Amino acid sequence: APIPEGFAPLVAGGPYIQHNGPLYVLHQGNVVKFGFRVEPRHTNPMGNLHGGMMASFCDMLLPLSVHYQDAALAQRFLPTISLQIDYLAPSPLGCWLEGTGQLLRATRSMVFAQGLVTADGVPCARASGVFKLGPQRPQESTAP
Repeated sequence: APIPEGFAPLVAGGPYIQHNGPLYVLHQGNVVKFGFRVEPRHTNPMGNLHGGMMASFCDMLLPLSVHYQDAALAQRFLPTISLQIDYLAPSPLGCWLEGTGQLLRATRSMVFAQGLVTADGVPCARASGVFKLGPQRPQESTAP
């Protein structure tokens, strides 16, 4: 199935996510969405997205969303301190998984964010996380 219109390949996240992706981003004004098509290699024995892949997606979704929402944080590496995920519904093979994230608060040393993930428009995961305010990101990252 095709990638939804407006989404472009995301070049960020290092070798791990490049191997397990590809991920896509749509950035139009204040709207930032991340997504990917669930492929056979992403699934569990029941043919649904593996929980570990959902966790990896959420661990990218939240800090990358923050990069687009706060110019002061745009080039900072945000290592994960804590990540909570509520799995709401299965994400079947072939579905388009799409997520949005929201910066809740940034302090001098930490960032708090939350997000929602849908599978073909149906809510399938809710995530929240705490991230350390780290060093400048390497130049190969393409977020703002």
